[in-house]
Amino acid sequence: MHWSIEDRPAYSVLKVGLDPGEEVVAEPGAMMLIRGDVSVVPKTGGLLKGLLRKALGGESIFLTHYRAGPGGGEVWFVPPLPGDIAAVELDGSRDWVVQDTSYLAHYGEVDVGVAWRGGRGLLAEGELFWLRLSGRGVAWVNAYGALERVVVGDGERMVVDNFHFVAMPADTRYRIRTIGGLKATLFSGEGLVVEVEGPAEVYVQTRILPELARLLRRFIRAR
Repeated sequence: MHWSIEDRPAYSVLKVGLDPGEEVVAEPGAMMLIRGDVSVVPKTGGLLKGLLRKALGGESIFLTHYRAGPGGGEVWFVPPLPGDIAAVELDGSRDWVVQDTSYLAHYGEVDVGVAWRGGRGLLAEGELFWLRLSGRGVAWVNAYGALERVVVGDGERMVVDNFHFVAMPADTRYRIRTIGGLKATLFSGEGLVVEVEGPAEVYVQTRILPELARLLRRFIRAR
């Protein structure tokens, strides 16, 4: 297997080349094109897991499997929003959590499940669950806007806007809090933030959907 990410960062495309018998799995609707000898099969990965992804993680019950036949082939994937794509290496030693709109695809022995955020997740953005990626292989995550990989040093603390969060290891120490006092929360426009304690590795995105939605509503009302 070989892969590349092109046309980044605004309109990234993930191009995956498959040798005979190799397989890549993706979010439904992510496929842009297929070349060569590739079969397409939707699978739940276990009905219960599929139902949990749908009910708790906001994802489809099915994931789409692309498997190369004797002639090999190629599949291109694109995210639903304009933005970048990054590869997360999974070696079996630690899981990763990903916001529900940021999972794109994976290959290898990777399980896509759900992770409980705790009650603070409800306060953060009305979501109690993340997607959890575990196993061995590579997972690709996407962002709205550019992606930044931020390394937080041992004992260091980093504060990131909750909606800019994309992914981090599941064992990362973090808490959700306000950016300041009540006045700052109400009038600064920042709201709730995620405070991460190092050592940590966090992917963040440079654009967020709530701001785009608010901007579009102004023009929709005007019409």
